Amino acid sequence: MKIEMDQLSFARKKEFAIHELSLQIETGKITTLIGPNGSGKSTLLRLMMRLLSPSDGRVLLDGTNLPDFSSKKLAREMTMLSQAPDGLLDVVVHDLIAYGRLPHKAWLERLTAEDESVINWAIEVCNLKALAYRPLHTLSGGEKQRAWLAMALAQKTPVLLLDEPTTYLDISHQLELLDLLENLNREYGLTIVLVLHDLNQAAQYSDRIIACSDGKIVSAGTPREVLTEPFLEKVFQIRAAVTELEGKVSIRPISSTRFL
Repeated sequence: MKIEMDQLSFARKKEFAIHELSLQIETGKITTLIGPNGSGKSTLLRLMMRLLSPSDGRVLLDGTNLPDFSSKKLAREMTMLSQAPDGLLDVVVHDLIAYGRLPHKAWLERLTAEDESVINWAIEVCNLKALAYRPLHTLSGGEKQRAWLAMALAQKTPVLLLDEPTTYLDISHQLELLDLLENLNREYGLTIVLVLHDLNQAAQYSDRIIACSDGKIVSAGTPREVLTEPFLEKVFQIRAAVTELEGKVSIRPISSTRFL
């Protein structure tokens, strides 16, 4: 599934607007949106998922304008895991994941053996077998995030969008989640688009990085192409040493330049 934004404009308030922005998301790759707070990362993700509507321009999915999709059809093509979801806390994990099958069902249609097979697959790949019948509210933060991810995977979409999926997780659970996403991309060919704040994690796990600032795309390419010392100083207002560690870009922040 190819995602394109064509001359997209969107205004939320006087302080922030997107004007005639165009970009493409590469199919089968992990693409990470980075940028300072308020730069438009999450807004772009919501526009991709039709949670927001552009004032002008188009978002295309395999050449089809998003408004031309029914809600159910779109939910079979793309799914989004929002930042730190907190609903449905009383449901058990298995039943939460089962909600991911709704786009494939008619109204009040029961789960089939095929649905249960997909649910069990999502439980397995997210390492939730021992937690499948635990209430969601009894899980740790990392376990909850894996459960929500499993629900998204149960939709069986080729595109997965994630808005700051590591927020509120400790470093071990952050890496566990990112390792899982990388495995899903490599093994199942999912197109993954996510927003991350941690630049080293973006460098480690991304095939492609799109950098936003003030509602504009200021750089796009591989981590090595985007994450340069001049770029970090211009966009993030930091001095940093950029080196390579085990074939990946590594960033060592030195100081802020904001008040210099």
